[in-house]
Amino acid sequence: MTPDDIAGLRRARDRMDREYAQPLDVPALARTALMSPAHFARRFRAAYGETPYGYLMTRRIERAKALLRRGDLGVTEVCIAVGCTSLGSFSSRFTAVVGETPSAYRRRSHEELSRLPGCVARHYDRPAAPNRAVSEKRAAPAPA
Repeated sequence: MTPDDIAGLRRARDRMDREYAQPLDVPALARTALMSPAHFARRFRAAYGETPYGYLMTRRIERAKALLRRGDLGVTEVCIAVGCTSLGSFSSRFTAVVGETPSAYRRRSHEELSRLPGCVARHYDRPAAPNRAVSEKRAAPAPA
């Protein structure tokens, strides 16, 4: 991968991190990376281990978790606030990544995270892509 490819992929990834709530698709992200859509999708997956759509949805789920923890917005409002257009797709992806429905996540206590410094809480509560989550659970050492 060339330095220009890497720089372009970082620009696209940074755009997804900043503009997760905007309608973003592969062609728009590929333009940001100065690549064709197919080339961008292949390179992104090779560099980051997931598709551009998967990465974007992980960022959206991350933000959705923060909004749901606040408790002042309903699931539908959170879905729209993070840029998802289908409540069903959002709920399915949220459940696959987090392991519980958005409603169940919103209802349960998140007091343990409130006691941690913000940077630690974000790291601890950061969602992983479904395929990564399974492999990370297998790789995690057993508690002593």
